[in-house]
Amino acid sequence: MKTSNRFAITLACAAALLLASCSTTRRLPEGEQLYTGIKKVEITPPEGTKVPSGVDDAVRTAVFVAPNNYWKLVGWHYPFPLGLWVYNNWPNPDKGLKHWIFDKLAEEPVLVSDVRPAVRARMIDEILDNNGYFRGSATYTLNPAKNPRKASVTYTVNTGPAYLLDSIMLLPDTCHLYHLVDSIASRSSYLQRGQRYCTDSLAAERTRIANSLRNRGYYFFRPEYIEYLADSVVNPGSIALKLSVAHNVPAPALRRYRTGNITTRIYRNTGGGTPDTIMSRGGSAVIQMKPSRLRPQIIPECVTFRQGRIFSLRDMNRTQTYLSRLGIFNAISINVIPDTTGTRHDLLDVNIDCTIDKPLEATVEVNASSKSNSYIGPGISLGLTNRNLFGGGELLSVNLTGTYEWQTGRDRKGSVFNSYEAALTASLSFPRLLAPGFIPRSRRSVNWTRITLNADLLNRPHYFKMAQLNASFNYDWQATRHATSTFTPLKLTYTKLIHTTAEFDSIMDANLAIAQSFRNQFIPQMSYTYTYDRAYGSRNTLNWTFTVSEAGNLFWSIWRACGVKGEKKLFGMPFSQFVKASTQLVYGRRLAGDHWLVSRAAIGAAHAYGNSAQVPYSEQFWVGGANSIRAFTVRSIGPGSYHAPETANGYFDQTGTFKLELNTEYRFPIFGPLHGALFIDAGNVWLLRPDPQRPGGTLQARSFLRDIALGTGAGLRFDISMLVIRADLGIGIHAPWDTGRRGYYNMTSFGNSLAFHLAIGYPF
Repeated sequence: MKTSNRFAITLACAAALLLASCSTTRRLPEGEQLYTGIKKVEITPPEGTKVPSGVDDAVRTAVFVAPNNYWKLVGWHYPFPLGLWVYNNWPNPDKGLKHWIFDKLAEEPVLVSDVRPAVRARMIDEILDNNGYFRGSATYTLNPAKNPRKASVTYTVNTGPAYLLDSIMLLPDTCHLYHLVDSIASRSSYLQRGQRYCTDSLAAERTRIANSLRNRGYYFFRPEYIEYLADSVVNPGSIALKLSVAHNVPAPALRRYRTGNITTRIYRNTGGGTPDTIMSRGGSAVIQMKPSRLRPQIIPECVTFRQGRIFSLRDMNRTQTYLSRLGIFNAISINVIPDTTGTRHDLLDVNIDCTIDKPLEATVEVNASSKSNSYIGPGISLGLTNRNLFGGGELLSVNLTGTYEWQTGRDRKGSVFNSYEAALTASLSFPRLLAPGFIPRSRRSVNWTRITLNADLLNRPHYFKMAQLNASFNYDWQATRHATSTFTPLKLTYTKLIHTTAEFDSIMDANLAIAQSFRNQFIPQMSYTYTYDRAYGSRNTLNWTFTVSEAGNLFWSIWRACGVKGEKKLFGMPFSQFVKASTQLVYGRRLAGDHWLVSRAAIGAAHAYGNSAQVPYSEQFWVGGANSIRAFTVRSIGPGSYHAPETANGYFDQTGTFKLELNTEYRFPIFGPLHGALFIDAGNVWLLRPDPQRPGGTLQARSFLRDIALGTGAGLRFDISMLVIRADLGIGIHAPWDTGRRGYYNMTSFGNSLAFHLAIGYPF
């Protein structure tokens, strides 16, 4: 009886599937066919030639129409047409659950008549003509399926030979404008004999010529004023090209202008004020000085226009950029009008209007994390910024940050686990390089000099309380359009253990490496950071950061030259000596629409020598947390396969001197500002020097892959452009230490492998 029931159920399921596959065309209009996609696009060029990739892409884009049950993101035509089945077989009342199901799942059939393959074949003909294949042709064929009411399409394209540019006739050299056009066109890499005729390339050349003219005084000239005459009769199979200027070009576009009066008006954000006029090479600046605070020369320094000089669009763009980068305006507009007050008609007056933004800005950032082992805690950051402290665009930023974590549940150690960290940072930034005259001022961008003071208090209950003070002086400048550099000639850090418990003292007595990394010391550093950030079109982004730093070498050399032997001290305290380097590469790829695949690879190493036996604790690497491996909490992984005893809580001995981290995240829109993410994170830290007290922590080739922690998970992002609130749920897959379970998936339980993080901003 049971066997019969199973057979009946199996037969019913098979019949249902068969019915579903046959019923997807039941509601098609008479004489229509269901479109099942493109079977083939066959593009045949003349023998011995290849179809340019741009032409191939344009043809395939023109004919592509997504059929039903098509997953656009991955380009997959999945087999079961659920949406069509619902459309053909599911009832659709006016309201209720059945209506809701139909509305959410039903997919109207894509018909061959909707695709209009004949029209698309004509589109291919037009694409071929626009790319120089005037003898090309395109046809299509319908391929009926077993069900005659379904059909796919095959497109057959014969390109024929490409027409090449045989000769280029420029404008007659009868005036300055024509002379400039000929000069610009003759330097073109495309307008050369032998290039394939292409309307897109010709349009790009028109734009290039017009932009060049606008930078040479012809401000009102537009690309559409350049025309091409193409003749394929003079030399059959080739194109004789002739440039010309349109007959209906307005007179102002043919006139070369110089810069007339330059007036810059600076308004207070609250209105009012007493105007003060400053005359300079950049014209007149009317500044509402009182009671506003603004250094008189800061505006003329940003204006690149000069009266009487040939008017250039480049000067307009540069002035806009320089004023914007000061960061003190909330509105900037540049208007150009012909001078109608004088006798000369070749002058353009420039009016620049700027409104000073409110000088003070306050920010608040909140984050939180939770681990299934009962560790939870929030974090907060409060910031206050003055964007024009001394009237020269100086930035004063004060930030107070704090994090607090406690342990709940039966596993907590004694009382509530009240670990906290608080930091106060003050930074004063000048929009120029404060240095002797041998450092030139770049007009390409605003360079910055930053002076920073920081105080940090770190409390780890049952173990220690540590304070850290540092002061730094650094330069930021933009060397190229996509590259920025930061050089810190001096950063002096002082670390001191304020309080230690007997338990922590016993740990340091037993482990000399930990004791040396926590000793009271000065850290005099010099560092350099290079950042390359670029978007390649609209589909690819790349960000690469490299940092190298050293500590103590200059002081050690001076002390050594003075004859000091043994351990060298600064202000009676030993100072650290080490080198450290790290790099990070972030690559983003747009898959479709707002779907992105973003990956990060980070690696770093540090090595102590000379005056130090260990890299200071604050300079060592760690992984885990909201911006790292999200299936694990901060400093809970490594080094290597070492795992701190449960009583140690992993706060001081789960750092290392070598780090590797790999992350990949798929980001996709859900609804409006709500976005989702699927991610996978991997990495660990290791020791470059063996530590007997942390077995398995040393970097070794034979255990390298097993030592890499792996986690995955999903997250939600609420993205409102200026603010991103992120919630991530990490799921541990592999822990590098011995969890007591065999196999690659060695988490003790699914519940204990979960970690929740709430943060501001994207992780990378």
